Amino acid sequence: MHNSKQYLIDDLSMQESWRLFKIMSEIVDGFETLSDIGPAVSVFGSARVKPDEPLYKQTEELSAELANAGFTVITGGGPGLMEAGNKGAKEAGGQSVGLHIHLPLEQHNNDYMDVRCDFRYFFIRKLMFIKYAMAYVALPGGYGTLDELSEALVLIQTKRIRPFPIVLLGTEYWSGLIDWFKNSMVTSKFCNVEDLDLFLVTDDIKEAVNHIKRHVVL
Repeated sequence: MHNSKQYLIDDLSMQESWRLFKIMSEIVDGFETLSDIGPAVSVFGSARVKPDEPLYKQTEELSAELANAGFTVITGGGPGLMEAGNKGAKEAGGQSVGLHIHLPLEQHNNDYMDVRCDFRYFFIRKLMFIKYAMAYVALPGGYGTLDELSEALVLIQTKRIRPFPIVLLGTEYWSGLIDWFKNSMVTSKFCNVEDLDLFLVTDDIKEAVNHIKRHVVL
């Protein structure tokens, strides 16, 4: 019995060791693939938006404006608003990057990427979004978009990274969350009112791009 228990412990330990090598390999691959991209903006949003929806067209326009301003556009490399972001940048003559995550649902890659990285681990993918972006634009999306947005806000708030522009595009969509920030987090003193200045909320693509340009030196 003792020997079988020890064998199980050793086997689990070996599995964890190999997982560590996989993690390290994925980080190295990401660094090597993305090291030569230009000044970039990470664009986040739902994978569920269809090409004929206004939000898809708006995201194409946003990414084209970013590309015309000299920025590489980074998305999650999947369908929906990620595809729109890659498509808008590529068709405007800019560089289009996709950080593709392997998921059982929704996450097939799109056809508009000049540079593509593949990931199995969300935390490594988020590291790449942060490391290689000079700004973030969050479009309407679900848990994944909120996860990526909150990661950047926490790192800036706690001064783990240098502040960079964060834009929430879509005032109606984001209004409930912003109200909760103000009326719950700030009122309860779990967040400082100054922390609400870490992001811009707008519906205007040009305002979003100009906000990024004002805070980023190319």
